[in-house]
Amino acid sequence: MAVQREHWISPEEYLEIDRASLDVKYEYIDGHMYAMSGGTIDHAQIAMNLIRALADHFQAGSCRVFSSDVRVQVAEKKYFYPDITVSCNPEDWQQGKIDIIRFPRLAIEVLSPSTEARDRRKKAPSYQACPTIQEYVLINTQYQMVEIFRRHADGNMWLYHQYGPGQVAELASVKFTIPLGDIYRLTDIPEE
Repeated sequence: MAVQREHWISPEEYLEIDRASLDVKYEYIDGHMYAMSGGTIDHAQIAMNLIRALADHFQAGSCRVFSSDVRVQVAEKKYFYPDITVSCNPEDWQQGKIDIIRFPRLAIEVLSPSTEARDRRKKAPSYQACPTIQEYVLINTQYQMVEIFRRHADGNMWLYHQYGPGQVAELASVKFTIPLGDIYRLTDIPEE
C-alpha cells in the first residue's frame, strides 16, 4: 500500500530523504512522497521475465533496461520508480553513479491491487506528459492482459493497444515483440 506523507516538501528535500533511506523507496508527485510497498512473487517474476528479455534484445546496443531500483524523473516535480524503464540516451548511464534516469523512452508498471489506481490515474498522465517517453505499459496481475499506450507520430496523441492470452505484444519504441506467455512465464496468473 502506498503511504502519503502529510506535508508538502520540495524536490530537493525529497531527493535528500529518498537517497538517505536505507529501507524504503519513495516516489514523489507534486510535493508529496509516497512509500513504495513490496510486491508478490508473480509481480517480481513478470518484471524479471521482461527485464531479461529486454536485456537480451538490447545486448550491447544503444538502449538499456533498468529495474525498479532506479529513480526516473518525468517532470520537475515528479519522480517515480517504474518496475521497468528503458532509456536510449547515453547521458542516463555514462556518468558513473547516476541515480536518476532523465530521458526514459519506455516505462512499464506491473499492476498490483494497492497501486493500480495511482498507476492509472496519477502516473499515466505524468508519463504521457514526459516528452521522451514513447510508450507506457501496464501489466495486469489479476489475469493475463497487457495494455500499451503509445505516443502517435505527431507527438500529441496516444494510441491504446491491448493484448491478451496467445497474442504477441509489440513495444514499437524499442523494436521489440514478446508473446504474452513469455511475460507471464512461471506465474500462476490465469488467462482470464
